[in-house]
Amino acid sequence: MKNPKWWLFSFSYFFSFYLFAQTSPSSVLYHDLLRFQETKRILYVAAHPDDENTRLIAYMANAEHADIAYLSLTRGDGGQNLIGKELGIELGLIRTHELLKARETDGGRQFFSRALDFGFSKNPDETFNNWDREKLLSDVIWIVRNFQPDIIINRFNTIPGTTHGHHTSSAMLSVEAFAKAADPNVFPEQLQYTRPWQAKRIFWNAYSWGGQYEPKEGKLYHNFPVGDFNPLLGTTYSQIAADSRTMHKSQGFGSTSQIGQGIDFIEMIEGSTFENSPFEGIESRWGMLGNGKEVEAAIEKALQHFDFVQPENNIHQLLEIHRLLSLEKLEDQWFLDKKAHLDQLILDVLGIKSEFIIRKEIGYPGERINVEVVFNNPSSFPLTLTSFKGKLFNQEIQAVAVNNRPVGKSFEINVPKDFPVSQPFWLVNPIKNSLFGIEDPNLIGPPVNGSTISGTVYLQTNGQELSLTLPLKYKYNDQVDGEINQPFTLVPEVNLSLDKSNLFIIPGADDVLRVQVSFRDRILEGAIGIEGIGKHQFEILDEQVDERRNRIDYLIRFLDADREKTEVMVTFDTKDGRKFSQDTRRIIYKHIPNLTYFTNTSINLVKMDIETSRLRVGYIPGAGDDVPGVIRSLGYQVSILDDADLRKSRLQDFHTIIVGIRAFNVNQSLANNVDELMEYVKDGGNLIVQYNTSSPLLTRELGPFPFSISRDRVTVEESPVKADFSHPILSVPNQIEARDFEGWVQERGLYFTSNWDAQYTTPLIMQDPGEEATAGSLIHAKYGKGTYTYSGISWFRQLPAGVPGAIKIFVNLIEQGRER
Repeated sequence: MKNPKWWLFSFSYFFSFYLFAQTSPSSVLYHDLLRFQETKRILYVAAHPDDENTRLIAYMANAEHADIAYLSLTRGDGGQNLIGKELGIELGLIRTHELLKARETDGGRQFFSRALDFGFSKNPDETFNNWDREKLLSDVIWIVRNFQPDIIINRFNTIPGTTHGHHTSSAMLSVEAFAKAADPNVFPEQLQYTRPWQAKRIFWNAYSWGGQYEPKEGKLYHNFPVGDFNPLLGTTYSQIAADSRTMHKSQGFGSTSQIGQGIDFIEMIEGSTFENSPFEGIESRWGMLGNGKEVEAAIEKALQHFDFVQPENNIHQLLEIHRLLSLEKLEDQWFLDKKAHLDQLILDVLGIKSEFIIRKEIGYPGERINVEVVFNNPSSFPLTLTSFKGKLFNQEIQAVAVNNRPVGKSFEINVPKDFPVSQPFWLVNPIKNSLFGIEDPNLIGPPVNGSTISGTVYLQTNGQELSLTLPLKYKYNDQVDGEINQPFTLVPEVNLSLDKSNLFIIPGADDVLRVQVSFRDRILEGAIGIEGIGKHQFEILDEQVDERRNRIDYLIRFLDADREKTEVMVTFDTKDGRKFSQDTRRIIYKHIPNLTYFTNTSINLVKMDIETSRLRVGYIPGAGDDVPGVIRSLGYQVSILDDADLRKSRLQDFHTIIVGIRAFNVNQSLANNVDELMEYVKDGGNLIVQYNTSSPLLTRELGPFPFSISRDRVTVEESPVKADFSHPILSVPNQIEARDFEGWVQERGLYFTSNWDAQYTTPLIMQDPGEEATAGSLIHAKYGKGTYTYSGISWFRQLPAGVPGAIKIFVNLIEQGRER
């Protein structure tokens, strides 16, 4: 059986998280030795980032000392974003790293399947209409077989209709995997890398939203005191959990710790019964070793004689454990993890600080880069550095590190031209049927790629070899935040950026695409190319070469398109035969590392017979969206309005004011100036308010007449729509037809209105299959001389995706009252 590569790959992340800092206090080092001693494993399963119960994870990792991993089926790509405008795969990137920060805090590991979060789903039938159930089941079984959990805990139960369809589906897949992971006839192709595994028991993390959970008679339960205090860590598991949950900043999940007792229940689903503990009958894995009793005795001795005052005095006991482990050739992943854990623990008790650094953040394949490795041993116990090796280098060192005298070496790395750029592995191939196109099974499970370039320091002491793998980091000093470390990133040598993602072939729209081709070192000979349409359908208007900035700027006009919506690709083809067609995207927030990914330089050509005018539009930002850019591309004059602009005298400069998504959840200035907005409408203005969540709202006064915000939504984007096509919104200036509701993406809308005043009209009726219809997706009223619209329709998804029908309806919303 081949050992799956990714578990070692994922392990480096696990360690960087739960071992705290390299200069940990001695109580934390002792706590970590307790975790090394314990071999039980727990897999916690749910659907999204933020689904996990961080209290239970914190307790299992730090009280039970278990190796606990959270399997989130998705990366949260379909959710909303409270801190910025990133949505879709960008939001998935943010939430992936927020989960890693959460696990760094609470002591767990993090795994993912291939599932794309396609948005809210009301039941598992709807979920599995989008996800290939068999492929996701294989993912869960693969992770169970490799991680080999003793028990599995589901966040949710398997009863449809009680929660999000993704939630229920995660539990259903987990229960099925529990039964099938041990069967060699199920997904036998996996067995060339792994082996069947049967967990002892499976549970669900029983809960009752809003109150204390009461166990039901006839069910087998166990509870954990998750509010207890850990004296080694100097905090409670509730506090660790709150700090962990607060990492989910894009979801607005800042948390305050519960004070005092707290109880979490798990309810038995399947497996062997127990009397006192869900871990009954689970043997220590050290017993699998030929010298297991010696290993256990050596660990116990190290704990009994642990020196808290001079932690380096523990080194001889730890090296004895290391010697005993080196005599075993077991290839099981738990054992390889423990060996790596011990190497790190040995270095930690010595207070080792080491780094692999570069003086810039961005490089490119084909470049020569200057790097430095630094290793410092503050203890009096000598370590001999023999070499520093990586994929791209092999440096001999042969130096002794001791007594706080750093050992360092600077050298040059030649990055090959064909070396891969730093694209997150799940984005390399196209998404298909709501699953990421991951083809290598070893990449099912890991949270992220790992370091673009890394190296391993090899050390010797007392005849034993230790190793430490270091990622290449860009290190610098910020005058406010002090030392900053960011991952070193490789980007393409040639980058293409487009000034829009949709180009509208309609009268009055901006029909010129601006393409900027940037070169990392020097301008390369080559030419722009357009794939997807004929040469007669576009023309290059201008080409400006900027030698000083190493870039070429192009202006391209598209003259026609073959269909209503056509995707074309812009490329730069070099004289030496290389084709570049990627744009580098960066996501930067302080609570996570700087993120980089690459998009194909494609653009939607949207050809419509539609009437627009060059009206002035004001846009009040909310939680962040890309709607203003789409409106500009349609030919409107768009101004972003800040707090000082929210007064009637300024608002009157615009024919239409649009309020961004969740603005009444996050924009206090907007909430304070609702009266100014209503006066603007009353005097003849046109106001469009996009969706808000029902809680928390900064004001309940959202319109000229009362209405409420519900949790109603329509999640099936192809669900039928009944419409009053004579209503002004659906007829002026463009006549809307049934076909305009085709080709929508992800959902129809969310957080629809309810209990609206009779003065609102409701031209649209929507419903999900098998559910009651709702007219609350869009309400419209005349107020004074003006017009007001509130809509839960997902314009923030439809417009950037270039959905023609949705764009047509939104144009009508903007144009309301233009005769005034």
